[in-house]
Amino acid sequence: MSTFQLFLLILAVAVLYSFFKQLFSGSYPKRGVDFEAKKADDQIGGINRPDKTFSKPTVEPTRMEQLLTMTDEAIEKGDLEEAKKALGSALIIDENNVDVLQKMGYVSMESKDYKEAKESYEKLIALDENDDMAHALLANALHKLGDEEGAEKHHEKAILLDSTYAPHHFNYANTLYDLGRKKEALVGYKKAYELDNTIEVAKEMIEKLEAENV
Repeated sequence: MSTFQLFLLILAVAVLYSFFKQLFSGSYPKRGVDFEAKKADDQIGGINRPDKTFSKPTVEPTRMEQLLTMTDEAIEKGDLEEAKKALGSALIIDENNVDVLQKMGYVSMESKDYKEAKESYEKLIALDENDDMAHALLANALHKLGDEEGAEKHHEKAILLDSTYAPHHFNYANTLYDLGRKKEALVGYKKAYELDNTIEVAKEMIEKLEAENV
């Protein structure tokens, strides 16, 4: 055997030794397990780590919601004009929005704009003929505008729709009292107090009218 052949033999033995050493040591890269999870349920993204692949969208309030919030804040501060501006913008977006119409009616009554309050409550009734609160509130607005016949009609409609709601009887009694129809007003105050004995003003009016022997 020549020196060159001896060199090749030694080289071959060294290569085989290195291969078998690595094979049995388990240190070579294994197919399919190149990524070793630190935890049994650890994943790259996916269900267990949605933050890796998903983000939560920021839900912004709608323009209508913003305007209603602005209205509530303005009312709380007593700024009725600012509240009406916000509601006016809201009605441009949706002229038949019940929440907006109710708030506009309230703000208009508070600012003594009874004509605008009347229009708001009439729209509510057009949307729902059986809205007893809208009838009662329209009656109050009509009374302020001097339309007593209309006020009486809507007070009676409100009571017809919900005869168990004490404020309907109380509000009608107030209108009748303002008109000088005290006997009828007394009946209304008694009915209101019968339905809800926490209405102290009704009790006071009953005592006042009974003392006058109406």
